[in-house]
Amino acid sequence: MLTISQKEIVTRFHFDNPWWESRSVEQRYKEFPRRFYFEPFYKLIKESSINRAAVLMGPRRVGKTVMVYHAVHRLLDEGVSPSNILYASLETPIYTGLSLEKIVNIFQEEFSHKRDESLFIIFDEIQYLPNWEVHLKSLVDSYPSYKYIATGSAAAALKLKSRESGAGRFTEFLLPPLTFAEYISFIGKSDSLIKTGNNDWEAKDINELNDEFINYLNYGGYPEAVFSDVIQGDSSRYIKSDIIDKVLLRDLPSLYGINDVQELNKLFNAIAYNTGNEITLESLSQSSGVSKNTIKKYIEYLEAAFLIKIVNRVDVTSKKFKRATTFKVYLTNPSMRAALFGPITEEHDAMGSLTETAIFSQWFHNQNIENLHYARWKTGEVDIVWLDVATQKPCWCVEVKWSDLPCSDSRLVKGVVEFIKKNDLKYALITTKTISQKGVFDGVSINFQPSASYTYTLGVNILSEKSLDRQLAKSLEVNKSEST
Repeated sequence: MLTISQKEIVTRFHFDNPWWESRSVEQRYKEFPRRFYFEPFYKLIKESSINRAAVLMGPRRVGKTVMVYHAVHRLLDEGVSPSNILYASLETPIYTGLSLEKIVNIFQEEFSHKRDESLFIIFDEIQYLPNWEVHLKSLVDSYPSYKYIATGSAAAALKLKSRESGAGRFTEFLLPPLTFAEYISFIGKSDSLIKTGNNDWEAKDINELNDEFINYLNYGGYPEAVFSDVIQGDSSRYIKSDIIDKVLLRDLPSLYGINDVQELNKLFNAIAYNTGNEITLESLSQSSGVSKNTIKKYIEYLEAAFLIKIVNRVDVTSKKFKRATTFKVYLTNPSMRAALFGPITEEHDAMGSLTETAIFSQWFHNQNIENLHYARWKTGEVDIVWLDVATQKPCWCVEVKWSDLPCSDSRLVKGVVEFIKKNDLKYALITTKTISQKGVFDGVSINFQPSASYTYTLGVNILSEKSLDRQLAKSLEVNKSEST
């Protein structure tokens, strides 16, 4: 039987690393706009105070590989020798069966690299290598002067393995779908649509911003879709076939040994249709035809693939339930629903739940997302409640609406007012369709802000360099403590 020769592997190296000859990455990567996450990610790559690999996680098609190429471009600009940078996609068949160490050894031989050189080695789609975490940890320990960057699409599975086997040797960095602020920047309309404030960004024309918000809900979570009229015209073919189906029909079955992929597909369709709504295992079982025990496992897998996020319920006094029978499930990207069930308009019945989904999706990079809950009790509900980890008391709450009626109808703010009084909060925020104002209802101060403006503001604040730097520093501190 014929086997792949080392010469063929080296030839593939040269094909995947054009900067070895041209001293530059391909022009198409240079021209593609950078994610707002690039700077903190690049700081992680250049971090040298501790010996660890950077693990870039996130769902398919959010720009992980492009961001890696942007990092290569920056390294070259800063004077790193082109031959000191290796990129290898483990999804490429020629690398099947090769260990990470073998790939590194072939790279070393090609350029006579020494053990103490400063090299940057990138393993793209690392989840395709069985026991990758053991291999990578060994390399980090064996060649401490080399910088390793790994990417993967099964976020939670990668995170679990990196923490089990790579404690003190890996630092995770999560790249979610585009935030609304990134989407507006990508289409070049930040200046024309947004008025800059201190911590709030208002719309210059809320109707125009709402038009783009609808576009964001339909296809704006994926960088490629933003720039392609073809994809926008047939998002179901691109997003469903190239992203959702690959995860459901290939990634998850191969990672978890799932045999009945159609069962998994039916469950995901049921969840996607009900994104932002409260559901139960019983209702999911009835609508999808999947048993409750199987649903529990599949939900874990879907979270591992970064397709959904579970949010748990509290009562009117913000107390958690000992036995949670109801919960909310959010798509990590609202445009997945449009790909499955068709695009929506501003009057669509699903606008309320998709607006809520979009707002939650801004949080998905933030390490404090587990602080988010929703409150529901016999006489009312609040969509978003932030619980302090130490005190388990709420710090703030938000009710999400795609309507201006709450500004003038006190009946529609009754639940929020009750929650504010029960938890001794100072005020609440209620999102609207177009109105921005302040009001007092039954002695409670309420700020009203358009949903599109709030989504934009939330994304900008969470993505601020200072915020991401704090998260990165905290992550590095965790790694330092684990390594000692």
